[in-house]
Amino acid sequence: MLMEEYLAIMTRLLALAVLAALLPAGGAQSSVATTTPNVAVGPQYDSTHVYVAAADLDRFVASFIATFGGQSPKASAMNVLPVPSSTLFRPVLAPVGILSVFAFQTPIPFPFGEERTGYLVTDMDQAVAAARSSGAEVIVEPFKDPIGKDAVIQWPGGLKMQLYWHFTPPKLPPLETVPDNRVYLSRDQADRFVSDFIAFAHGKLMEDDRHADASEIGRPGETYRRIRIASAFGNMQILVTDGHLPYPFGHEVTGYQVADLSATIAKATAAGVKILSEPRKLSDRTSAILEFPGGYIAEVHSPTTQAR
Repeated sequence: MLMEEYLAIMTRLLALAVLAALLPAGGAQSSVATTTPNVAVGPQYDSTHVYVAAADLDRFVASFIATFGGQSPKASAMNVLPVPSSTLFRPVLAPVGILSVFAFQTPIPFPFGEERTGYLVTDMDQAVAAARSSGAEVIVEPFKDPIGKDAVIQWPGGLKMQLYWHFTPPKLPPLETVPDNRVYLSRDQADRFVSDFIAFAHGKLMEDDRHADASEIGRPGETYRRIRIASAFGNMQILVTDGHLPYPFGHEVTGYQVADLSATIAKATAAGVKILSEPRKLSDRTSAILEFPGGYIAEVHSPTTQAR
């Protein structure tokens, strides 16, 4: 072996050793250099998918807007899937986050209905390639819908999400507050999911608290692991649990931040929303779980003012 080759190999090994020493041992990885393109557009384009019965569609939308504000056009009947189907569709644009609301008039083809969110991307081909190279599985290959293209991907731990792209780029104002995509994972898959998703989203690890207050998941007096990630796709809160979750924890998909939780709950209950979990004070927020007409369950919280 030539001396130059030997030195090159040793230099690479040393660099890898230094990188390994800098990463947190046995825990979630913070954002690291990645070769995948950043395909995110912005959190104001990333919607929670809500499936309701047709009879509940208008009542659900009205209750959500009464609670958080916003607007929604009238429902339109269309086929948004790559196979024959029909749904009533209503987008909801609220200052705390947007919804894609579906009321299918036909049986829902598999695996649709299992995806939790839809992320707008700058380029569908690049997004699918980036997801695959970051560790995701493409379970629905890209297809055209009436206004663009869609695909569905699945991450380690089972999280399913839609990627979408529009022929004409949408233009929406920034959100007043960015919601949390609340993801429940097992201890077996949490670290793999975090490192894979951060690579795809070009995200940043904001928190990895292994002793968070488990009151947040209905188990006061205990602790659990809570991970928070921020990216151009928005916020994600990962709740790593043993799966021993009292109802309704684990059913909520999104967490909405509001300035005044009590006032928001008052608006919600006046609009027919049920309180499934009464407000609980946590280290940085007060949190409650609500159920809207039609069955949509969401977490709602307001920040706690920290004494200085």
